Amino acid sequence: MRQILILGAGTAGTVMANRLARRYRRGLARGTTTITVVDPDPVHLYQPGLLFLPFGRYTTEHVVRPRSAQLDPAVRYIQDRITRLDPATDTVMLGDGRVLSYDVAVIATGARIAPEELEGLTGPGWRERMHDFYTLEGAQALRDALARFDGGRLVINVVEMPIKCPVAPLEFAFLADAYFTRRGIRDRVTITYATPLDGAFTKATCSRELQYLLDAKGIALETEFNAGRVDGPAGELVSWDERTVPFDLLVSVPTHRGAEFLAAVPDLTNDLGFVHTDPRTLQARRKPNLFAVGDATDVPASKAGSVVHFQAEGLEENIARVLDGRPLEAAFDGHANCFIETGHGKALLIDFNYEVEPLPGHFPFAWGPLPLLRESRLNHLGKLAFRHVYWNALLPGFDLPGVPSRMKREGKAFPSAPPPLPGPGAPLAR
Repeated sequence: MRQILILGAGTAGTVMANRLARRYRRGLARGTTTITVVDPDPVHLYQPGLLFLPFGRYTTEHVVRPRSAQLDPAVRYIQDRITRLDPATDTVMLGDGRVLSYDVAVIATGARIAPEELEGLTGPGWRERMHDFYTLEGAQALRDALARFDGGRLVINVVEMPIKCPVAPLEFAFLADAYFTRRGIRDRVTITYATPLDGAFTKATCSRELQYLLDAKGIALETEFNAGRVDGPAGELVSWDERTVPFDLLVSVPTHRGAEFLAAVPDLTNDLGFVHTDPRTLQARRKPNLFAVGDATDVPASKAGSVVHFQAEGLEENIARVLDGRPLEAAFDGHANCFIETGHGKALLIDFNYEVEPLPGHFPFAWGPLPLLRESRLNHLGKLAFRHVYWNALLPGFDLPGVPSRMKREGKAFPSAPPPLPGPGAPLAR
């Protein structure tokens, strides 16, 4: 009997469960293989949709569906919380006291926000003039707050990296610019983006190439701003070096952490609770029959749904290799791509991996049709279409035509290589 246990049924857990169910279809039918998924939440949340919900583009019905309906019928789904993972005995304990054994476990518990870690954030004014949009409840409350907002100082603050979908806070700023413009009150609103990074984007190339977007939209940028505390009644966000940014409405992207039960496992996670993971094989460093995927890992790739899609193929193969006693493949190259909504019906697209930063060009083929690192209406439509791709292709674990798991160089405008250095004794150019 092969027992595969998946901890978490978000994007990563669901994708892996469905891919493995197809791979082991015969074993599941014969009873020689089991695939079990554990998650306490009965609702599956389309997290990219939370960006649009505060602006009225999406409703709650657009972003939630029953969790069990997204899983292959051959997969066993247990709705319960996980209280303990014990790698020494290859077991997991659930909230009701049950103990599950596994031959291979996949940690897909994602990331959670911890707003309480910023002093004052969850105090007076929380969900009134201080909000998040990384949870369904937060996005709903922010939608109502934006509808009431008639002018003043809007501040978007990233408290700490890493976060889920690193470009989402910047997208929020761009969409807010468009939202207030449509309402005819943009001249009564100042927008400030405060980030702990030294630029607006997580990638240096993007920061250099796309600074013009902030300038054109009149969005002020506060860099290297490490938030230390917030005073809701006074409307002040204060950094550790005592810089103060006043606000009338604060949109906070709080500290992200891994699942709480993981932190109790010795040598499994980093200080933020993310699993120490081999960046190429996705094997957890704690034990060979443990893997991690998606937001739960500490790999230096974006925490985003597209990354899960690119991780899934290689991880599926490596799970099979561990079960068969074969060596692992270094299959994941850090591939990520992301639509960056810039407002007013346009968006950018970036495609990169561990070694290659975002470059101009075309995607997914050399001729396009989507431009890279450039605003276009087509990219915006692609961003909106992704919701249908998510429910009907990505979650079921299907491969996308023309979009392989490893990043393609085709279509990208790579810088010209420098000329080779002259060999020994060669004459120098004059």
